[in-house]
Amino acid sequence: MFSRRSSGSTTAPASTTTAGATASTGSSGVGEKKGRPTPTRREAEAAARARAKAALDPKASRKQQRQFQMEKSRTIRQGIKDGDERYLPARDRGPVKRFIRDYVDHRLCMAEFAMPLLLASLLLSASGVVAAGNGIMNATLVVVVLDSVLLRFRLRRELKRRFPDESHKRTTLYALMRSLQLRFMRLPKTQVKLGQALPAHYR
Repeated sequence: MFSRRSSGSTTAPASTTTAGATASTGSSGVGEKKGRPTPTRREAEAAARARAKAALDPKASRKQQRQFQMEKSRTIRQGIKDGDERYLPARDRGPVKRFIRDYVDHRLCMAEFAMPLLLASLLLSASGVVAAGNGIMNATLVVVVLDSVLLRFRLRRELKRRFPDESHKRTTLYALMRSLQLRFMRLPKTQVKLGQALPAHYR
C-alpha cells in the first residue's frame, strides 16, 4: 500500500512538469515572429543549388567574384564622375575642393588649350614652317602664364572670402592642374556651365 501511494504521488508532479514545458514551448513558438517572409520551397532550393555549385565549382566561384568586383568598380567610377564624396579620393573631398573645381570649370581657362596649341606648333615646325611654329608656341606660353596668374589671384581672393577658417594649402596647384585638362577629360566631371553663377554657399 505504501509503495503504491508513493509511486502515484511521484508520477503526478512529473506529468505536470512535462505538460507545463510543452505548453511553454508551444506558446513561445506561436508568439515568435520572423523578420522576413518565408521563402518558397522553389526559392530555397534554387539558393541552395547556387551555393552548392559555387562551393563545388571553383571556376564558377571565381566568375561570381569577378562579377562582384566589376560591379563595385563600376559604382566607384560613376561615383567619382558624379563628384560623390563617398567615392572621391582624399585630395578631391571637401567643400573647398568642390568650390575650386566649380570656379575653374565656370571660366574659360586658356591653359586647357596649351597642349593642343603646343602640338600644333611642333607639327608646323616639323613641316618646315619654323617661324609660325615658334610664334604659336611663344604666344601660347605667354597667354597661359598670364591666365594662370590671374586665376591664382582671383581664386585666392574668393577662398579667403568664402572659407576664411579653412586651410588653403595646395589649392593653387589643385586649380592649375585642373585648368590644364580639357573640359571633357576632367574628373570629377564638370557640374557647372561656362559663365554660370556659382552657388553662394558650399557645404
